[in-house]
Amino acid sequence: MERRLFLIKTAAFAAAVLLLCAAGVVKGRADARAASAAAETKRIALTFDDGPHPYYTEQLLDGLQERGVKATFFLLGEHIEQYPDIVRRMSEEGHLIGNHTYSHMQLSRSNRERFKEELLATSRLIEELTGQEVQYVRPPYGTWDRTFEKELNMFPVLWNIDPLDWSSSSVSGIVKKVVSKAKDNAIILMHDEYQSSVTAALAIVDELQEQGYTFVTVEELLLD
Repeated sequence: MERRLFLIKTAAFAAAVLLLCAAGVVKGRADARAASAAAETKRIALTFDDGPHPYYTEQLLDGLQERGVKATFFLLGEHIEQYPDIVRRMSEEGHLIGNHTYSHMQLSRSNRERFKEELLATSRLIEELTGQEVQYVRPPYGTWDRTFEKELNMFPVLWNIDPLDWSSSSVSGIVKKVVSKAKDNAIILMHDEYQSSVTAALAIVDELQEQGYTFVTVEELLLD
């Protein structure tokens, strides 16, 4: 009888050990899968300059909303004044809004103060409509003075994928240029004032999402 009890206890102990080991293996595999998935997460930022446009920007916002995508919009002050409701909608739907000067002015040695005034005026317009401080600027043509960063607490956002969508009406051509250069943490430069650009942008979102990309704002890329 004692030997039988000993064998039963031994078998029960062995079974418990096997269960613990199996649980450990399962958890280990789950952790490995989670780590692998995290490692495979690819993030990319879609940005648009020169808006808002009275028709195409709203069409773009509709498409982004359907896809659950947040983008970054660098707006011109003169267009903000004309279409304030679109700016409010951008903010309400969670998109990041940045400054693109008032009149698309390119910075030069001779116009520094006027350029600064355009930045300040445009930021005021955005803040009045959204209640949010403007910290990011897309300097037209990429020309920037780093001393503005301290003076204005504003930071430039450039790009590393530029399909030159403003110069082409070929949707497939624009999509191909972007998708072929897509990579983790890339910033795509596009414009929301052309039908072809908006159509291409939504096609780009669809294709890159299928490839495992997650679209984020430039702030999410820069701060993480």
